[in-house]
Amino acid sequence: MAETLTITALGHEGDGIAETASGQKVFVPFTLPGEVVTADIDGERGHLVSIITPSPDRIAPACRHFTVCGGCSLQHWAPEKYQAWKRELVVHAFAQRGIETEVNPVIPVAPHSRRRAVFTLSRTEQGVVLGFNKRESHDILAIEECPLLVPEIETRRDKLAALADRLMDRGKRARMTVVSTDTGLDVSLEGARKPGRADYEALGRAAVDGSISRLTVDGAEIFMSRVPEIRNDPIVLYPSAGGFLQATASSELAMADLVDAAIGKSGGPVLDLFSGIGTFTLKLARRFPVLAVEGETKLLQALDRSMRFSTGIRAVTTRRRDLFLNPMAPVELKEFKAVVFDPPRAGAKAQAETLAKSIVPKIVGVSCNPATLARDARILIDGGYKLTSVTPVDQFLWSGHVEVVATFELARKSASKGRPVRLS
Repeated sequence: MAETLTITALGHEGDGIAETASGQKVFVPFTLPGEVVTADIDGERGHLVSIITPSPDRIAPACRHFTVCGGCSLQHWAPEKYQAWKRELVVHAFAQRGIETEVNPVIPVAPHSRRRAVFTLSRTEQGVVLGFNKRESHDILAIEECPLLVPEIETRRDKLAALADRLMDRGKRARMTVVSTDTGLDVSLEGARKPGRADYEALGRAAVDGSISRLTVDGAEIFMSRVPEIRNDPIVLYPSAGGFLQATASSELAMADLVDAAIGKSGGPVLDLFSGIGTFTLKLARRFPVLAVEGETKLLQALDRSMRFSTGIRAVTTRRRDLFLNPMAPVELKEFKAVVFDPPRAGAKAQAETLAKSIVPKIVGVSCNPATLARDARILIDGGYKLTSVTPVDQFLWSGHVEVVATFELARKSASKGRPVRLS
């Protein structure tokens, strides 16, 4: 039977939190603080049945697939409240590590700005289905729209499905990563069968209209009509096929500006750890010599191409190194005036520990996971660094994820070691 609940708050994934009559905490998706709802209870999960008293901050969702698609969780919340909640996610993550600090307002992103999409595909009797997983399911939802995606991707769903049609057997699933570049779509297909000669000829015809710049299948390049480029004059980035890229151009620019401003006039050289294809490397290299360190060879190869075709940059040196297993040691860090680190979601614990023992004057941390960034910040603070700025960037619109840029300056060594620190 359905139970009447009052939503008191939102959890970090965006689900409403309520308490049952028996005192059990439950999470109810697609609800908002202050709402009175009825929900079917299944353990800690509540399945929304009806809204008795809606929040005044409830708005119409932007997408017809909302609540069915597994992507977005917060399209139904007014932007001001939604952004304030995202900021509080960051405040809470740092507070859990005993760090009380001022967190700047969230830098927003607009709908239809996601330039990188990862689709799931399956082959049925009716043909290839392209879309996203349904919520809490492995079934694929064949999307008819997606207000997250740039139009260059959203309007070419049928063309993308047709590309996979020749390479997928019935009952099989595949994954397709699509990046919108300034020279066309860069498409990488994984999990399809190996193409034959006839497939190469047919697939190559997809390049005729110029909408697709490159097609890669399981790491093998099928065709490249034009080199995929992301231009930000005088810098040109070359994404690796299926590789990491910041999800939106506006958030990438905002983060690069924050990093550049944090480094300021500190002088060089600068060390860029987990550099990827050079998002921060090349902008910093307009002013300073930069050493870019990255563990993935294909990302460094893309960065090397960017170095050769970008203009107005100083010396950039690249180094392949697994920073999780072999972080840069304090003796290696002493020559740098500033360090930037932008690790995957797991954070950079080992590298933060060596940075905390260094004498680098300025450090900038960038992360898509506030919890692991706060952990790494705690390490740096305990090592004698002062946290000077924290800025959330809403790169992942309508979700519970948020990007964060945090800046640090070397201060007098602290004896606080794990105790709460209040920062002005």
